[in-house]
Amino acid sequence: MLSWRMSAVALSLLVSSAIPGPQSTPSAADLAARIQAHYAGVHDFTAEFVQTQSSPLLPKGRTDRGTVKIKKPLRMRWTYATSDKQEFVSDGLKSYFYEPRDKHVVVTSLPKAGETSTALLFLAGRGDLTKDFTASAPPDQPAGEWRLVLRPPASRQADFTRLTLEVARTSLELRGLVIEDDQAGTLSRLRFTNLKENRGLANREFEFQIPKGVELEYR
Repeated sequence: MLSWRMSAVALSLLVSSAIPGPQSTPSAADLAARIQAHYAGVHDFTAEFVQTQSSPLLPKGRTDRGTVKIKKPLRMRWTYATSDKQEFVSDGLKSYFYEPRDKHVVVTSLPKAGETSTALLFLAGRGDLTKDFTASAPPDQPAGEWRLVLRPPASRQADFTRLTLEVARTSLELRGLVIEDDQAGTLSRLRFTNLKENRGLANREFEFQIPKGVELEYR
């Protein structure tokens, strides 16, 4: 009987040790450092995305889908498959926002380092999690993901109040991004799927050819 009981105890200990316990939430500084280390090794990536937005001008909200390509430094191509088939392209020097239905292209020079901070440029290599933001880690974390909330310093002009990164716990790959601007009352949430890192994207994939017959607006 004693032998049976000892065997049962040993078995229970073996089973309990094989089942991982709940992961404790790391400190914000530790999580920021880990994500930054991974992020530093990502030179480019592609993904599919779903974007939901709400603002005073969109009280019912809006949902769009599409594909995105990102390459450091400062190159992006967001192609929307829904809505008005819009496209946003950054070639590293200028950005182009194309609205085919209105035959309209907005051309904007990218801010230089130290100027206005934008959430999307962060994805393309501008900003260091451990140096350029105040980071916090919410105590309630979703299963399988870490969330890190970033706030820009008050002395730096930015188009967001909070930027929340959502990353996979094991690989630290980007799963989502939440951009909040309290002053404008806007909220934009991006969720990424089929994300592939370091694809060797060429610079030519981020060139934008201005279509004929469109109205150009320079900002």
